[in-house]
Amino acid sequence: MKRAPAAARWAGYVGIAIVFAVACAFLSQWQFDRNTERAGQLALVERNYDSPAVPFADVVAPGGDLAASDEWQPVTLTGEYLSDDQLLVRNRPHGGTAAFEVLVPFRLDDGRVVVVNRGWVRPGVDQPEPDAVPAAPSGEVTVIARVRPGEPLPSSGRSAPGGQVPTISVPLIAEAVSPDTASALVPDVYATMVSEDPAPSTAPSALEAPTEDPGPHLSYAIQWILFAIMGFIFIGYVIRTEIRARREDAEDDQQTDAAARRPAASPRRHDRDADDEDALLDATR
Repeated sequence: MKRAPAAARWAGYVGIAIVFAVACAFLSQWQFDRNTERAGQLALVERNYDSPAVPFADVVAPGGDLAASDEWQPVTLTGEYLSDDQLLVRNRPHGGTAAFEVLVPFRLDDGRVVVVNRGWVRPGVDQPEPDAVPAAPSGEVTVIARVRPGEPLPSSGRSAPGGQVPTISVPLIAEAVSPDTASALVPDVYATMVSEDPAPSTAPSALEAPTEDPGPHLSYAIQWILFAIMGFIFIGYVIRTEIRARREDAEDDQQTDAAARRPAASPRRHDRDADDEDALLDATR
């Protein structure tokens, strides 16, 4: 590219800067979209998280689905735990370790079954599995829980040993519980426990509230815009540096040509009279 004419070379530089700026613009818009999505999630949590509990049927009617606007809404569940179908969700980050979350299907009075996340337990001292998992209350129980949409299947295809699942995916849970429980599961919905009545003597550690951190998306979006501007500044600097170098080369060529055209100095003529005068002076000393 250095052998191309200057105008063509500079046009190529500007073209590269434009392509780079377009790519930065797409990445910046992607981060702006993610920031908007995150802001919507935070607003949803703020609106629903601490609102009064309502009957589960008011949020998810029989045969109905969970509306996106109802996520985190506290609901009242009345029925009994199906403790024989208890499962553990592995590799959940709690307490600075890869903990386990405890899932227990809960049969409602209307016959439907909802997966309840009762909280988390630490891995064992001498083995990965927990040393003990607090049992769910038996008999009729009233549970206050927040409804959540089911999680997607793991994209990596990772699996889990018997009695465990890699994610809170209701279809995946249906494959791990008894057929009777699986046939009554409410699809694509689970609930995170807030309280149980009667309360057990021991229970898993409570799940943390969702973070209020908006994330770095807005700052990343601004950074991509700055990168696009810096691309043009850099190309401008390259062109200016090249122009300065060409000007200096031209000045050096002019000085070289001027030196070549300047006549050579004639040799100094030997002055015999001056030599005689110098000899007389030397003789008188």
